[in-house]
Amino acid sequence: MDAEPTVFVIDDDDNQRQMLRWLFESVQLKVEDFASAKAYLEALDIQAPGCAILDLRMPEMDGLELLQALRARRSAMPVIMLSAYGEIPTAVKSMQLGAVDFLEKPVNHQYLLERVRKALAEDRRYREEYGDLEDLTARMATLTPRAREVLTHIVQGQANKAIAWELGTSVRTIETHRANLMKKLGIKSVADLVRLTLPR
Repeated sequence: MDAEPTVFVIDDDDNQRQMLRWLFESVQLKVEDFASAKAYLEALDIQAPGCAILDLRMPEMDGLELLQALRARRSAMPVIMLSAYGEIPTAVKSMQLGAVDFLEKPVNHQYLLERVRKALAEDRRYREEYGDLEDLTARMATLTPRAREVLTHIVQGQANKAIAWELGTSVRTIETHRANLMKKLGIKSVADLVRLTLPR
């Protein structure tokens, strides 16, 4: 029997965590909440189905640093970032690391529920579509060495311009490599691209 998907809430604000727990439990979603990024990482099960909601502004380790740590630990879980500040560079970096949403506080509860349900559906779809390790290996084998190099930079959250500069080529060439490798791998989003390259 498959494990029940869980909504993981990571926020240092006690009231915010309690409010989100009530919100998700009111629609019969399983919830676990953590007061710090460290506490969540200590309890992390990278195989657990679900999604994570990360507060951007937290002491010691903020939401973006936590997202980077999750990717470094090979967690493929969909992540929704919450921020009280409209920080565009941070939002862009979050999406480059595969976050599925970046929402500003105070967020509409109904809208947040919709985004969480979408993230849970994406997690389920991803597990069904990319769960076959042999198929994944076959897809990756179709990539050229240069495409693999570009892929490595993409999943590290680098923008096309930065990748082009590092590899000594044009932005247009990187855009072409990106489009081709996503087509060969059969994926449509950067989030899936990041998750697809995580070791199983």
